[in-house]
Amino acid sequence: MNTVPENLRYTRDHEWLSDEDVPAVGITAFAGDALGDIVYLELPAVGTSVTAGDPCGEVESTKSVSELYAPADGEIVEVNPAVADDPSLVNSDPYGQGWLFRLRLTGAPELLDAAEYAALIGAEGSR
Repeated sequence: MNTVPENLRYTRDHEWLSDEDVPAVGITAFAGDALGDIVYLELPAVGTSVTAGDPCGEVESTKSVSELYAPADGEIVEVNPAVADDPSLVNSDPYGQGWLFRLRLTGAPELLDAAEYAALIGAEGSR
């Protein structure tokens, strides 16, 4: 069973944002499990402006290639070099070393809290 950290906020597309002035962004353990072993990441470049819900990169796994969606409006200010070198960190430590990028927010995102996200993935997992 996936754990859903209480200190993060979530999108319906399975991305998370940390609760910081310049939040870290990643994909959830639920998404990582569904994707399988992640072997390559295409992340947005520093300085790129992104819009909530729009594709901003790709996640390639042994099963498929999936789009990465921006969880909020903002500007990419940092990309995690560790996941670029070792994409499997997204599977092994999705809420720690497996973060993808940091986003300077330019708008208030509409995000789910941990309980709402847990209910969402519980519903998806029961289909």
